[in-house]
Amino acid sequence: MQQLTSQQSVIAVSGSSDVRVCGINKNHWYVAALSREVIDQPFGLTLWKEKFVLFRDRQGSVHALEDRCPHRQVKLSSGQVVGDRLECAYHGWQFDAEGTCAHVPYLAENQRRPNCKIRSLPVREQDGFIWVFPGDLETLEEQKIEPFSLPEWAHLNYIVTVSVIDCEGHFSYLIENLMDMYHGHLHNDYQAWASAKLEGLESSEMRVDAHYEAQSYYKIDKIWSISQLFFPALRKLHPEPLDVSYVYPNWDATLGKDFKITCLFCPTNETHTKAYLIHFTSLNAFWRLHKLPIKFRRFVKDSLFGAAQKLLDGLVVQDVEMIEQEQQAYLANPKRRNVELNRTIVAVQKLIKQQAIADQNQH
Repeated sequence: MQQLTSQQSVIAVSGSSDVRVCGINKNHWYVAALSREVIDQPFGLTLWKEKFVLFRDRQGSVHALEDRCPHRQVKLSSGQVVGDRLECAYHGWQFDAEGTCAHVPYLAENQRRPNCKIRSLPVREQDGFIWVFPGDLETLEEQKIEPFSLPEWAHLNYIVTVSVIDCEGHFSYLIENLMDMYHGHLHNDYQAWASAKLEGLESSEMRVDAHYEAQSYYKIDKIWSISQLFFPALRKLHPEPLDVSYVYPNWDATLGKDFKITCLFCPTNETHTKAYLIHFTSLNAFWRLHKLPIKFRRFVKDSLFGAAQKLLDGLVVQDVEMIEQEQQAYLANPKRRNVELNRTIVAVQKLIKQQAIADQNQH
């Protein structure tokens, strides 16, 4: 990792490309859906201007295909799952997990089944999410690229909350928002920290790490302290390290020992982004809880799923409003430049441009 100086920060944004129209580097795993969103019906999604559909076979394995029937180009996500195949709603053509046409219901005896095939993507189901890899398969194999890991998802010591971000803005606006801890002014009682101060910044070809110190009330050391989430009068500020990381193409943050939050990105196009924001509350401080039976601890974890929903959704609503205003301002006048003081934003923009160029070089 390299430490960025102020002079390097100025150089970093002087490229000819505009970060607000940069595409994604497809040689990464991208989140496609929560596991629980894909049950017995097809699930359609758009990943950087390409439409895909997810479905489960009879064994419960997930598959990903282009969301189009090659017969009339209608969406396969409008159809249904039949056994291990995906059936088109229009004429009943069926496609297997590899995207091959496996059945046409009205095929005559003297007709051959169409030799047509649609694209399939590598799929991985991990840590409560379904991931797809839209890039080069040889690169995937050679570099052994893995999806972003969420070990806290299944860990019994963490309570999980998920909020879906659906915003009319380029993904760069969302990642800048997440990496810039100076915008706590926006969030009032929804945010667990205040008065952030940037202490350090490192950058590489794959990630940007920003280290802040913040004033936080978030310290879960007694069972009653969880009530701070819901009753602002009980909160007492204390200094905590706040570390945020853009691990392309996703985001991760920790506040002290008790708070972790992750954002998984599914960029749709230049003006729309979908993402999943995941909040983890640690129960590590409660050593007596760890001695209880596993089944009971799992019951506690499952029962408290979504405990911070109001907090997380409140943050998302406020951030999305600002991001969409940024996008509209850009569209109204693309040549107008921001006046930026946070070196973290400069490093983020540089990384997005580098990854976009890397993707272009692959083609």
